[in-house]
Amino acid sequence: MTEARPRVWYAAYGSNMHAERLGCYLAGGRPPGGAREFPGCRDPRGPDRSMAVELDGQVYFAAESPVWTGGLAFYDPDADGTAWGVAHLLTAGQFSDIAAQEMYREPGADLDLAEVLATGRCALGPGRYETLVCPGHLDGLPVLTLTAPWPMPPADGLSPPSAAYLRHIAAGLHEAGAWRPAEVAGYLASRPGAAGHWTPEDVAAVSVPRAPTEPPGPSTRFRPGPRRS
Repeated sequence: MTEARPRVWYAAYGSNMHAERLGCYLAGGRPPGGAREFPGCRDPRGPDRSMAVELDGQVYFAAESPVWTGGLAFYDPDADGTAWGVAHLLTAGQFSDIAAQEMYREPGADLDLAEVLATGRCALGPGRYETLVCPGHLDGLPVLTLTAPWPMPPADGLSPPSAAYLRHIAAGLHEAGAWRPAEVAGYLASRPGAAGHWTPEDVAAVSVPRAPTEPPGPSTRFRPGPRRS
């Protein structure tokens, strides 16, 4: 009898929304336009499901990516706003291995999720993606994401993202099927760090698809409830 694998929803809000990009974390490899080879997860299988999500909080760009150059996407759950993302249904082990790669650690050990599930937040270290956040639950399973331990910085602490990075982020939002291309372009151009450096037209020019006009598809959109204490 096969042992049940604990599952979680990994809420991606940056380039891991894009299935092709996520695949490099799962199966290993180098994403197009990236400068880093990823070792992959112990379990390289794709998500059981993926769906569009809206989280309370704000996505912003700051610091500098060693993979893409330009600013990195971070999530501040305490900031005013709505963060768009894609939740991937994975095993807890796969989420642990993705987290390890984001933290520049060797994948292969399961994370202890007890604290983040009990309190909604857990700092595993001081690094950029070493803070776990549980913004809610879906279908009885926790929604988890990774971000920095600091809040969204003021304007002088923000950094515009590169075209290659935005291309993956936009592709992930397009794949989710919940937002029109013009909405995706407007959303990304208005994120702190991108605003004033990227226009919706510029984002649309590097996005795929470039300019379709079809209405959004039937992808499920939801807002997870408040984190459990």
